[in-house]
Formats: sequence, C-alpha cells, structure tokens
Amino acid sequence: MNIYHNATAQWLAYGVFFVLLAVVPMFVDDSFLLNQFATYGVFGLLALSISLCWGFGGILNLGQGIPFGLGAYGMAMTMQMQSQDASNPIPPFMLNNSLDHLPWFWEPFRHTALGIILALVVPTLFCAIFGGLMFRARVSGPFFAIMTLAMLSAWYTLILDVQPYTNGANGITPPGALKFGDYAIDPYSPVAYWSVLALLAVATVGGRLMTRSRFGLVVQAVRGDAERVRFLGYNVAGYETTIYTIAGFIAAVAGCCWVALTQYVSPAQLDTTFSLSMVIWAGIGGRLSLIGAIIGAFLIQGAQSYLGDTFLNTWLLVLGGFFILVVRFLPKGLAGLLETILGRFPLPQRGNSNGNSAQRLYPQPGE
Repeated sequence: MNIYHNATAQWLAYGVFFVLLAVVPMFVDDSFLLNQFATYGVFGLLALSISLCWGFGGILNLGQGIPFGLGAYGMAMTMQMQSQDASNPIPPFMLNNSLDHLPWFWEPFRHTALGIILALVVPTLFCAIFGGLMFRARVSGPFFAIMTLAMLSAWYTLILDVQPYTNGANGITPPGALKFGDYAIDPYSPVAYWSVLALLAVATVGGRLMTRSRFGLVVQAVRGDAERVRFLGYNVAGYETTIYTIAGFIAAVAGCCWVALTQYVSPAQLDTTFSLSMVIWAGIGGRLSLIGAIIGAFLIQGAQSYLGDTFLNTWLLVLGGFFILVVRFLPKGLAGLLETILGRFPLPQRGNSNGNSAQRLYPQPGE
C-alpha cells in the first residue's frame, strides 16, 4: 500500500502543513510581506474550490472568477458604506458620476452583517441557479467550460458598463479597514493573516470530509461515468449542481477575504486571465489533491511575485509553457509526482488479499 493513500498519513500531512503556515507571523516582521502571504491564502481558497469542482467533480469551470468577483464587490460595498454616515450617505464616486441618491441595491450594505451575508449568498445563489440550468440540460465537458467563460465575460462587461454604480474600470476602494462594531481588522496584522488561514483550514478539512463521504464518492463516480450513475437512479444534475455551488461559495469567501486584505476591487477580479490562472494552479499542484492544489497556488503566485517583474509580459507564456509540460508529463500534477515517489516505498500489507483487491477497486478520495 502506498503511504500517499494512507488516511492517517494524509491527516498528519494536513496538520503539519497548517501548523507551519500558522507560525509564519512569528518569523515575519515585514507587515507588507505578511499581507502578501495572507493573499496567498485567498489564492489557496480559489485553488481548493477548483480542485473540488474540476478535480473531484469533473466539472471544468473557467468562470470561477464570477463568484469570486461578486463576493469581492459585495464586501467592497459593505466596507464602503461603513465609511459613509447620515451627513454623507453617498460614496464619492457616485457623486462624480452625477448620482444624487444612493441606489436601492446599495441600501442593505449599510448593515455590516447583512452586507457580508449578501456578499456570500448572492454569488452562491447565482452558481446554484446557473449550474442547475446547465446540468439539467446535460451541458457538460468543454461545452460547460465555454458557457462559464461566456458568462464570466458577460459579468465583466456588465460591471464596466454600470460605472455610476460600480465605478467602472476604476473599481471600489473603501477608505477604511473592515470593522466589526468598534474593532477594525488591520489587513497588515497577524490577525488578518490568521483569519484567512483559519478559513482556508476549515474549507480544506470540510472539503476533505466531503470527498470521503457518500456524497463525495457519488460525485467522483459521476466524474468517471455520468451515464452509468444516472442509470443507477442517482440525480446526476443534482450532485453536479451541489458540488459546483459549494465551490462557488468557497470562491465567494475568497472574494470577501481579498477585499478585506487589499481594500480594493475592480473588474480585473472578473478577468478571464485570472480565472484561467486558477485552473493552472490546480492543474500544476494536482487537481485530484486538495492540499496539492493549494500548494500549486502558493508556488505559482509566489513565483509571479518574484519573477513577474523579470519576465514582464512574457510571464504568462512561461506559465503556460510550464502548465503544458505538467499536463503532458505529470497529468496528476506535483501531487501525482509525490504519489509516484512514495509508491517506491510501499507500506507492509495487512489483511487478506481479497480486502486489498477490494480497496484498489474504489477511488481514493480527498487525497
């Protein structure tokens, strides 16, 4: 048996991974660098959502920027309204665009709790409706990927066109940090870093438990042969919609965290290049491994931060070439390479041969 598939070893790896991340603020004195590391946690959430949707669900989603962007705009609107008061109820950019009253859909964001709830519920509801319509029509494979890409472009154009309400290409820049009552979360503090890390850890553990559950096994069976699962009496569209919606919710959480850390959002968060980058992170790290996808996001974004200035516009070509090489020679990503290496050191076999044969027949979820 390969130790890579050992459940105890996997949980231990998860624990060590998050403990190492948790102690980072103890060794980093630069607040700007700590904020950058916190944004890597946001990218990790996005890679995790792609791993659940594409890796385990078999749903290639090229429009994950939709829930991310909608969540980000919802959080930005909430933080913007925290800086407005009765004497100045309208954000400055609206006044610059000749608006003399606050739009009705901005009103709920006056209340912080309600604003954050809407920032999470609206993109999640969109994924549920869009996914339900697509999967009930049995749109799948490359056709679904194209539909998500088209929908992403539509949202991008819409955000640009309604400039008086979204500030168009300039985006929304809340003047202050996110507040809960009288407490403001400093985006450059260890508290902000640990908050994002806690959300990443909860999402990762939750995703792992889900993939190892009966629901997760059915989702993976749908990935393997949807028609066979449908003939067995399962509601394939329901399972596909659910995993797609869960992935969208995680992306919405990432969007909220992004704005809390950067205090900025623009249509760039709904750009096709960014959504395609999420797929590359998961593909390089290993889309069949939750922790592998997260590490892939860390590695790629870290490399972009330190090598992007060197390669400038050619960075995307370098990244694309590396992705092609990984897909060609490491279809399971870096996690698959680790699986192969650990496979050279098998664990002692226990139990009878029938049990071992049965174990090999079933997928190894949540790796």
